[in-house]
Amino acid sequence: MDYGKTLVCGAGGFIGGHLVADLLKQGWTDIRAVDLKPFDEWYQRFPNVENFQLDLQDKAACEQVTRGASIVYNLAADMGGMGFIENNRALCMLSVLINSHLLMAARNFAVQRYFYASSACVYAANKQTSPDVVALKESDAYPAMPEDGYGWEKLFSERMCRHFREDFGLITRVARYHNVYGPNGTYDGGREKAPAAICRKVIQAKLSGRHEIEIWGDGHQTRSFMYIDDCLKGTQAILASDILEPINLGSSELVTINKLVDIVEEIAGLKLKRKYDLKAPKGVNGRNSDNTMIKKYLKWEPGIRLREGLEKTYRWIYDKIAKDR
Repeated sequence: MDYGKTLVCGAGGFIGGHLVADLLKQGWTDIRAVDLKPFDEWYQRFPNVENFQLDLQDKAACEQVTRGASIVYNLAADMGGMGFIENNRALCMLSVLINSHLLMAARNFAVQRYFYASSACVYAANKQTSPDVVALKESDAYPAMPEDGYGWEKLFSERMCRHFREDFGLITRVARYHNVYGPNGTYDGGREKAPAAICRKVIQAKLSGRHEIEIWGDGHQTRSFMYIDDCLKGTQAILASDILEPINLGSSELVTINKLVDIVEEIAGLKLKRKYDLKAPKGVNGRNSDNTMIKKYLKWEPGIRLREGLEKTYRWIYDKIAKDR
């Protein structure tokens, strides 16, 4: 349903760009998009949208873009894959300014609904010590022991959303994203996540003829990965729902990193010699999404299979790398 002017924060990023594209596809016409990056670095930018390049850590910038908005999607954060968040904890923590200033502006300008993109990194580390992980349910975020830096910022910002809802009546909704991937996103430079990084490494090995790949960790760590289309559907459904507490938004298809490499190798049509970097950032040993709650509330859960999503992601990254070469 089109409530009025919709603000997408982080619109120059991977998920934000796809969200703007999806809203336009559905016929939404009054969209405001904002990101810190220069316009030529946005993954997707649309001429029939109000586009702003602003630093949302700044309170005045948040007030400027929130004024007149009915809906706010806060997807903005300084973040990346494990290689980035393990080495930039302070930068990740500073994203708390974005959510705090946006919430204050949303309250002041009577925003109807506010969505915050949280992360599975909020979950307690002692629940993720084994590759044979029990799927994480929403209550596993407490007692708190989240990913240092990035996870603490996300968990604190979840609480800010809760208290703005309870104390000021601002309708807030929070989803905990589990490893979103797909085309039109980061695949190199240090901020990329595992699916894009593996696709890039396999493509580079194929194009160069050097048939080997470096894998961070021992390859036995487990994850689930959600394709962008499922993320968009779930995000909009959660915003429109009556779900008050933070809720998992992720696939429950658990795979090892080795299996992730297997699938990309199959798509590429080659086998690579594997070198394991045991000193590289690898995150927790196991993480998966318990989807009991989302199935209860929405009668739905992310269901696009990893192989299907990886094929589309691989093709997009291949075309980008081949063009650059």
